[in-house]
Amino acid sequence: MIPSVLPTYNRAPLQFEKGEGSWLIERDGRRFLDLGSGIAVNVLGHAAPELVEVLTEQAGKLWHVSNLYQIPNQQRLADLLVEHSFADTVFFTNSGTEAAELAVKMARKYWYEKGAPERVEIITFDGCFHGRSSAAIAASGSEKMTKGFGPILEGFVHLPWGDMEALKAAVTDTTAAIMLEPIQGEGGIRPLPDDQMKAIRALCDETGTLLILDEVQCGIGRSGRFFAHEWAGITPDILMSAKGIGGGFPLGAVLATEEAASGMTAGTHGSTYGGNPLGCAVGAKVVEIVGDPAFLDGVNARAGLFRQKLEGLVDAHPEVFEEVRGQGLIMGLKCKAPNTDVVKAGYDALVITVPAADNVIRLLPPLNISEDEIAEAVTRLDAAASAVEAAIHSSSD
Repeated sequence: MIPSVLPTYNRAPLQFEKGEGSWLIERDGRRFLDLGSGIAVNVLGHAAPELVEVLTEQAGKLWHVSNLYQIPNQQRLADLLVEHSFADTVFFTNSGTEAAELAVKMARKYWYEKGAPERVEIITFDGCFHGRSSAAIAASGSEKMTKGFGPILEGFVHLPWGDMEALKAAVTDTTAAIMLEPIQGEGGIRPLPDDQMKAIRALCDETGTLLILDEVQCGIGRSGRFFAHEWAGITPDILMSAKGIGGGFPLGAVLATEEAASGMTAGTHGSTYGGNPLGCAVGAKVVEIVGDPAFLDGVNARAGLFRQKLEGLVDAHPEVFEEVRGQGLIMGLKCKAPNTDVVKAGYDALVITVPAADNVIRLLPPLNISEDEIAEAVTRLDAAASAVEAAIHSSSD
């Protein structure tokens, strides 16, 4: 029998009925400590009272009108994002994939309007993930993402992650943009060092190339700054945001400078649901909370505590873990044992983690996770690691 839900996911045998802050309650009553946050989405936890309040209030007023009309909530959220970033202008989407589509279009349209239509190539890097649309999988270029979906959209150049010499050689008079994640998420929690971020920005300035940053997973406070690129002291020309910006409500955005967005005039792009009153009401509350410097200070404090405890966990389980990666509350544990085994053992220990490439498990808790919850998280991860160790020893006997 054909499943009524298309079977494109390998789902864990868990059915969560309720969420409270950093906790998920399974239908059988078990309480799981959630270190996944819906893959970096629930930045304020599950059923955050502030978001429930604003969502409920807006739901009683107006859900959708389309972008044929002025949308005050959309303008308010755009103003907040401009206030908290490098950007001059914002376009709202419903997801990170949609944001990637616009970023690619915006970069190519910019050069077309500047009289250089040959500048269409976009440079990306091994391990990147920019979504599942045709442009996004072409940007990735990996066989896992593209096999069977040809012909693949042309115009993407794929380089090794962190290879600055290869990057300098790859920028030519047909290059439109360099696109990268300041901290790769799906690729295994791989931060690009600040000096390389600075060098890439300088290269873009020298060659006129646009810099597109994908902060869908690492943005909105997750790194300890509102956007992760702020740590390097640089700014992009175009930025993709989603996941955390809606705190659980489907919402995405493309932020850009006035110059980079200059080709996107009336009729060049659109979205039926993008920037709807409901989503933007929630998004504005998220930005108000997460954009507060005191909130970000708290993220960094909790991140420091979590990292310290995770370093101890790695030392205690050398057969299971290799190192701690990441910044802020976008962290990963590089595993020696198969990361899928560690994730599954976590289910038994009632803790949720998320697998990634390079044999890493991602730790993406709510940004307001408490110190007590961090301690409990490490206790449960310790139990999971012990179970994996026991299985290793059992299989070798």
